[in-house]
Amino acid sequence: MVCLGNICRSPIAEGVLKHKVKIHGLDWVVESAGTNSYHTGEAPHKYSQKVCLENGIDISHQRARTFTKEDLLQYDKIYAFAADVVSDIKKISGQSEISNVDYFLNELHPGKNESVPDPWYGDESGYLPVYQIIERTCNAIIEKYK
Repeated sequence: MVCLGNICRSPIAEGVLKHKVKIHGLDWVVESAGTNSYHTGEAPHKYSQKVCLENGIDISHQRARTFTKEDLLQYDKIYAFAADVVSDIKKISGQSEISNVDYFLNELHPGKNESVPDPWYGDESGYLPVYQIIERTCNAIIEKYK
């Protein structure tokens, strides 16, 4: 799960998918990162934490980290949350095409390459709709790959 700063969207997705993986008894490694280092070491945004906690998921232990070229080798699937993130991943990797990188929302809307809205630029009210989009997509991922 990769977004820009790894404090809003991708920590929610990491928490939601880890929760669902545990419920389904799957042996998956789920992590998140950001393509920039502005927030490295920080906890998820307070509203990301709040919306997750309201849905029974505690992400307060997570810490932002920066996506690295090595992540491309370590993970079978890398989900990008926006077009700028895909572009950043390509720059970091030094490759123009990467087989294990896809838009997160392509699991709901194949081939559309849609971005998950970034709630960072709004108030608290933007976090629940983003959570709901992420939860629906994580459900699709579980159903597809379990």
